[in-house]
Amino acid sequence: MLKIGVFGAGHLGKIHIQQWQEVEGIELVGFYDPDDTNAALAISKYQVPRYTDIDQLIAGSDAIDIVSPTISHFDLAKRALLSGKHVFIEKPLAHTLEEANELVKLVKEANVKCQVGHVERYNPAFLALGEQTLQPLFIEAHRLAQFNPRGTDVSVILDLMIHDIDIVLCLVKSPVKRISASGVNVLSETADIANARIEFDNGCVANLTSSRISLKNMRKLRLFQRDAYIGIDFLDKKTEVIRLKDDGAQPGMMDFPIEMGNGDKKIISVQLPEVAPLNAIRTELTEFANAIIHDRQVRVSVYDGYQAMDVAHQILKKMSLHNELHNV
Repeated sequence: MLKIGVFGAGHLGKIHIQQWQEVEGIELVGFYDPDDTNAALAISKYQVPRYTDIDQLIAGSDAIDIVSPTISHFDLAKRALLSGKHVFIEKPLAHTLEEANELVKLVKEANVKCQVGHVERYNPAFLALGEQTLQPLFIEAHRLAQFNPRGTDVSVILDLMIHDIDIVLCLVKSPVKRISASGVNVLSETADIANARIEFDNGCVANLTSSRISLKNMRKLRLFQRDAYIGIDFLDKKTEVIRLKDDGAQPGMMDFPIEMGNGDKKIISVQLPEVAPLNAIRTELTEFANAIIHDRQVRVSVYDGYQAMDVAHQILKKMSLHNELHNV
């Protein structure tokens, strides 16, 4: 049995505790949380032991799951890695880029599995793309949420947009060439709504908008490439692929012929890939455990987490410069 210790029993921490209890081959050793209210609720609801000593929980676990506030990620991960333990860290990887960079080095030195919790990689709408050929030239993302005081200790960039940053970097696989950004503080001390434009060396451009002061929730990503439009709705778990085919091509599901105006005909083929129902958090935790047990690569590595943070911090710097220039 793989022994797991959880750090953090807040809103997301309780979800992780619940999901670990559903993963086969796992023994949930216990959890650590300095907040007595959080701890009492977790004990009452899940009957899981509470540890009050960080090092004792690390010592009794094969792997630890860090779901604590971002500011504590580095210290907890470092202590676990120096003890040779595998680590799952909820996004963002660390509080600062310097901390994230050191964690990359520590993971390499410890030679253990480390996965970052960019859970949208496991969203069934994203997974439904399967073997689709994706070579986007333009990406548009909207991640809008109603206001919730939880999470406002960090900018909307590190709170929400970082999900789309990770997905975009996963899809484009090209160095970032240029970034421009702007954002506004509305209800909190950090930016609550922001827009970023990321240009890549291969010519792809990504336009990302995130808000945590919207009237409705939205999590959509649209990809445009030379032969197709692909829409992913992370919230409603829907995916659509619209491709342009030559006249006479093999018929597909929902084909629509169109006249091009010069006598040529094209066919628009609309595909709705099957979206298999699954629990994204349970899936990512199960895959992390299996990576340890079967010595496999994790889907979202510590370096992936670092790259997403690097771009996020570049966006924050550009946003700060933009606000200074415009006296925002």
